[in-house]
Amino acid sequence: MTFWQKILHYLNPLTLFQKPEKRPNLNLRFMHGINRISIFMFLLGLILLIIKYIKG
Repeated sequence: MTFWQKILHYLNPLTLFQKPEKRPNLNLRFMHGINRISIFMFLLGLILLIIKYIKG
């Protein structure tokens, strides 16, 4: 997989409901969830800044 495909796979909400081969620790699952939320918030903020810049 390429770098971007791995990122898109990681951010895909459907991967949250797949059963992993080995059940990860609850803390690790929460950490991944928080990481996803922070990446989505960053992208949302970046999009809003770009829209604000374009509208001038």
